[in-house]
Amino acid sequence: MMEQQKIIPNLWFDGTAEEAAHFYTEIFPDGRIVSSSRYPNTTEEGLADFQKDLAGKVLTVEFELADCMFVGINAGPEFKATPANSFMVNFDPSRNPQAREHLEELWGKLLDGGEALMALERYSFSDYYGWVKDKYGFSWQLILTDPNGEPRPFIVPAFMFGSVVQNRAAEAIDYYLQVFKDAKMGTMAKYEAQVGPATPGSVMFADFMLQNQWFVAMDSGGEQDFTFTEAVSFVVNCADQAEIDYFWEKLSHYPENEQCGWCKDKFGVSWQIVPENMEELMQKPNAFATLMQQKKIVVADY
Repeated sequence: MMEQQKIIPNLWFDGTAEEAAHFYTEIFPDGRIVSSSRYPNTTEEGLADFQKDLAGKVLTVEFELADCMFVGINAGPEFKATPANSFMVNFDPSRNPQAREHLEELWGKLLDGGEALMALERYSFSDYYGWVKDKYGFSWQLILTDPNGEPRPFIVPAFMFGSVVQNRAAEAIDYYLQVFKDAKMGTMAKYEAQVGPATPGSVMFADFMLQNQWFVAMDSGGEQDFTFTEAVSFVVNCADQAEIDYFWEKLSHYPENEQCGWCKDKFGVSWQIVPENMEELMQKPNAFATLMQQKKIVVADY
């Protein structure tokens, strides 16, 4: 297992988080369920009225896929995933002689009940690549990587900037590189000419590191009517209140979207700024009720 992951993708499910976590851990290499938590049983324990149907049910499921940690949030139909957030899955022939076969196998399982957004075939940027939306609405970009390229993790979160944030990928990368520590730029390829809404000089593909974790960003080369939603958010595990305050001040841009440690940055990406010992705090009396009343998390209130 790699060093502790500071930024963890969270996926929002409409009542299917536990089922989905088992699905993903069965089809991805080195998949495992790590832990789970549950909603309170009653409103007296802090359960909000709109959560009554979830009383006592699974709240979160933490799971690991090939050294990448995820959290599945078991909730309602409020948020739907879009391809603005996806996950690159890198199959490297220099590390895995059966990379192509394993890519095809995973593609087939993700496509079952889902939809191909880009067909699995040869493209100018890869000998074998496809973009698929799975049966839960989350999307994955499977790619046979160039064995001569710089190695990257098996799974890398990706941001596609389109619609209201079209052609802002470079701006976002620069901003995130300033906000987070242990950050650096990786590769950058730009559009040389106008491609759909993507202007010359905008980002065709880029990757960058935040807190020793790799991310991908690109500006959309096609017109789209969707952008980022809360269905994919990113937990930032903070060492103390000072660090919570720092990230909150840097990332929270829309006060109306602040609740329970959630915030939304100026590009529309959702973050959860939480203490590292959140699980421990949630064991304290009235912790759930306290959380539901907070915007930014104040540890001293627990």
